[in-house]
Amino acid sequence: MGMGDMTEKASDAGIDKAGDAVDDKTGGKGTDKIEKGEQAADAKIGE
Repeated sequence: MGMGDMTEKASDAGIDKAGDAVDDKTGGKGTDKIEKGEQAADAKIGE
């Protein structure tokens, strides 16, 4: 596992954790939008 793989895993974990926190705060309202935001953030960070 290279340094890039470790960085990608760490960023994915952070994005997922943030998305879960927002989802919890909103009571699950807008889960689809939160997931789309997670995917967009992951794509942008992964560049």
